[in-house]
Amino acid sequence: MKVNPISVTELNKYVKDRISQDEYLNNVLVKGEISNFKHHYTGHLYFTLKDENSLIKCVMFKTYAENMKFEPKDGMKVIIFGTVSVFERDGVYQIYCKAMEEDGLGDLYLAYEKLKEKLEKEGLFDESHKKKIPFMPETIGVLTSNTGAVIRDIINVSTRRNPNVHIRLFPVPVQGERSCFKNS
Repeated sequence: MKVNPISVTELNKYVKDRISQDEYLNNVLVKGEISNFKHHYTGHLYFTLKDENSLIKCVMFKTYAENMKFEPKDGMKVIIFGTVSVFERDGVYQIYCKAMEEDGLGDLYLAYEKLKEKLEKEGLFDESHKKKIPFMPETIGVLTSNTGAVIRDIINVSTRRNPNVHIRLFPVPVQGERSCFKNS
């Protein structure tokens, strides 16, 4: 049996159609913490909703955003009502938010603020500790994986802007069990 291939557009349209037929996904209530919040000049709101283990992209169009009684901010815990759908062009599923209510401050934000306060008390943000960053540094230290696109991009951009720069790589795991970026 031979199956004819379909285009990427056709696949994304098929997935969008399947998701739009799911009654549950057309009326979801989801709670989480806002990050990467952007109030676009068009009036639309773009943000990510996350918890300890996952995230999902969200958009709230201007007509819904105008009905809100508060201004969302990064770190805010919210409950949103909306529809899960696929943005066909990018093949990305996201929540199209119709309403949002505050649910307090997020745990991740509170942990960040607690750490920031502790470091401030230790004087680590004191102006006396700050040094001016040189216009053209001779050496740049980078903590990332020694394989992958990130280090190649850093090397490419840095040496293009300053051909005499020395890049010192300190390889650290950035994914998996031994990752230095795990929540503690």
